[in-house]
Amino acid sequence: MTFTNLTAEAITEFYITGFNETQNPKAVGCIILIIYLLILLGSSANIYIIARDKRLHTPMYFFICSLSVVDIIHSSSVSPTMILVLLADITAISYRSCITQMTVNHLAFVMEKLTISLMAYDRLVAISNPLRYHSILTKTRIVLLTIASWALGFAFIAVHTGIVNRLPYCRRTLSFAFCDYGAILLAACVNPDEYFAVSSVLVFFILFGSFALIIISYLKIIFTVLKIAPSEDRKKMYSTCSNHLIVVVSVFALPFVIVIVTRIGLVLSVTERNVLIIFSSLGPCLVNPFLYCFRTKEIRRQLFRIFKAVAPQE
Repeated sequence: MTFTNLTAEAITEFYITGFNETQNPKAVGCIILIIYLLILLGSSANIYIIARDKRLHTPMYFFICSLSVVDIIHSSSVSPTMILVLLADITAISYRSCITQMTVNHLAFVMEKLTISLMAYDRLVAISNPLRYHSILTKTRIVLLTIASWALGFAFIAVHTGIVNRLPYCRRTLSFAFCDYGAILLAACVNPDEYFAVSSVLVFFILFGSFALIIISYLKIIFTVLKIAPSEDRKKMYSTCSNHLIVVVSVFALPFVIVIVTRIGLVLSVTERNVLIIFSSLGPCLVNPFLYCFRTKEIRRQLFRIFKAVAPQE
């Protein structure tokens, strides 16, 4: 494809065309709307329950609360746009809004992986050094770890935002479901390969780096449990880690699939590509809050108490 003959335009808005081939767009839009509302409900419930109960003001629940905040940000960065396109047929989005959406979406993508890495470290300390757990993970250290993770996330996204902000654009249509780095880059009057290469290096660092930290943490947990714990205590320890492992699978599985598909050069249709991206964005955000609501005993107990309090008395 030749890029030198394309003429740059003063782009003020883009048009989302990723759903043009979608059959029954209203039905798809309603499904995404329901998923988005469930994410907001589940994540908000986790935040509320943890915030109101001082007994849950521990490192583990702080990180669960942080993950819920990230899930709300992540889903809110893309869902409204898709809902407007599918249900209201509003495909136009201003240039600034598109860049903002990309920035927030990718920031949440990074923070999701970093937060889950911190949760793995929390489980490692809790199982390997239970007597020193609160002296190691003090409030100060938790705050510093959180600030450091957000700083890394902003540094990561600053590169992407800086790149797309200085590019000339020749196309107004984005054949994706929402504004992301790849969609915006393909609308520019440049050969995107070198810019995709920069993104690939950064994504590899975040995706595989955080996953490697999680694997190392759990290998140490397994060795610790096998070494010092009797069989009954092992079951309890494995149970405390099971929720987090399910979250790890839900968060990392589809991004790994997308990376593999991209690397082997498999060509996907617009619909297939959008399905992968949408599930990668919304799937974990839906799984995480309800997993912790119904599989974490303390949160589940508080949730049932709230239901009993608001339920009409006969």
